[in-house]
Amino acid sequence: MAFNFSFGEATSSGTNSSSKPETGIFLAATSSNTKSAHKPEKVTKTQFSPLDLSPLLANQWRNMVWSEEVKETLMESVRSFKPASENVTEARILLIGPVGAGKSSFISSVQSVFSGRVINRAMVGSSSSTSFTKKLRSFNIRGAGEKADEPTALVLCDVMGVGEGESTGLTLHDALSVIKGHAPEGHQFSPEQPIGADTVGYVRKPNIKDKVHCVVFVVDGSKVGSYAKSFGTTFQQLRDHISNLGVHQVALLTHVDQVCKATGSDITQVYKSQTIQQAMVKTGALLGMATSYIVPVKNYCSELDLDENTDILLLKAVDHILQYVNLYFQDNGE
Repeated sequence: MAFNFSFGEATSSGTNSSSKPETGIFLAATSSNTKSAHKPEKVTKTQFSPLDLSPLLANQWRNMVWSEEVKETLMESVRSFKPASENVTEARILLIGPVGAGKSSFISSVQSVFSGRVINRAMVGSSSSTSFTKKLRSFNIRGAGEKADEPTALVLCDVMGVGEGESTGLTLHDALSVIKGHAPEGHQFSPEQPIGADTVGYVRKPNIKDKVHCVVFVVDGSKVGSYAKSFGTTFQQLRDHISNLGVHQVALLTHVDQVCKATGSDITQVYKSQTIQQAMVKTGALLGMATSYIVPVKNYCSELDLDENTDILLLKAVDHILQYVNLYFQDNGE
């Protein structure tokens, strides 16, 4: 099973011309000009432009408290987290999403919060069509100063992003191999060389510590209204396979500061923004996922200094993820 969920038109993989479309769907990130034939009045409310000017709601549509005390409580919760299994000391969390959605930036942003300064631990590229990340890399989130030698139990795994061509994207086969624990650390992804028994370092009999305990889909909030339908079809197919493995999934909506002007200038307005709320609904429809599984985040991209409220939103996302990590251990009886 070597499905490729790269952006592009739905085609077969070329290895079996009679195969069903789902075995070779390439996800096309169609540009906005594909909708140019539509009249302006037919644009739906969820197809918004960056820095949307929709008015803010009077009340938050999710309860959120913004304070230094909340930040410290969340940080301590992550620091003290231990997987609900005697056989595992670290929670492995895999981030999957399109190229440029913010997977690597999220990893660096979370590490920045615990380091006390903005750092780019997971190297980030600038191209929106070619994945900068080529290898499987696992990042253990560590503290700063005296706590630098005391890593948390949180491990964020970065993989090749979903690309725009047949030869540039992560395949479904390889994604599932990572989740099952077969892929060795540092494995370089290549659509032409799927992970298998002949892969150097291949883990033939992975145990629970080698496997992924939660999958996080990462979606760019500024592009969620323009992703092709085939993109959603393939990701929902991937979700079905992951669910069959007993692995819970959540999602991050990134770049929220680029979607809503009010949120861009004040991140505490994120849960009062109708535009962000619409983007959450659109993300849920794209992934086939209830919005209760989805959280908005703002990654550190151009900033040189940390912001308390940005930290809170990032930490809240991590706390959300860890809840589903423990459900994995509870459900699998490990």
